[in-house]
Amino acid sequence: MKKASSEINPHILGKIVEKRIFVIRGLKVMIDSDLADLYGVETKYLKRAVNRNQERFPEHFMFEISAEEDQILRCQFVTSKVVGRGGRRYLPFVFTEQGVAMLSSVLNSQRAIQVNIINMTTFVQMRELAGKNKDILQQIEALERKYEGHDRQLQEVFTAMRDLMASPPSKRRPIGINIEKK
Repeated sequence: MKKASSEINPHILGKIVEKRIFVIRGLKVMIDSDLADLYGVETKYLKRAVNRNQERFPEHFMFEISAEEDQILRCQFVTSKVVGRGGRRYLPFVFTEQGVAMLSSVLNSQRAIQVNIINMTTFVQMRELAGKNKDILQQIEALERKYEGHDRQLQEVFTAMRDLMASPPSKRRPIGINIEKK
């Protein structure tokens, strides 16, 4: 995303943000370069602002990913080239939801404020969606528990029906009175 005008379409930007949220170490995070791109600044300026305000970014707000995590991201999402070939020189920092919120206090521009509002809205929407999915999953599990033994019982009924249909008719006399017409 290139530097955009001061007008930001929240719907379009929300979709872009949603695609740039990854799960690393079980946390939903955004990569420093993606955030810098969204805020319309170079990554080095974003990192410089964060470094000047380290006390605002504890480990659960922001952390540097490992080389292995970086490699996984690179393979999954075709990110920057390997170090020494025109790509990053350092491992990226990632920001959790709280870290993204804190960025608005160190990147004090109108665009940063607008983008941050959209970022936070997207994180909240994703959390709500995850909660809804959790509710649906719990309901499915309850149904599975409720009907757990039914497969076996239905199989027994079908087997009994096949057995009845496959056995030859009985040679016993019919039940009832047989009245012959003369």
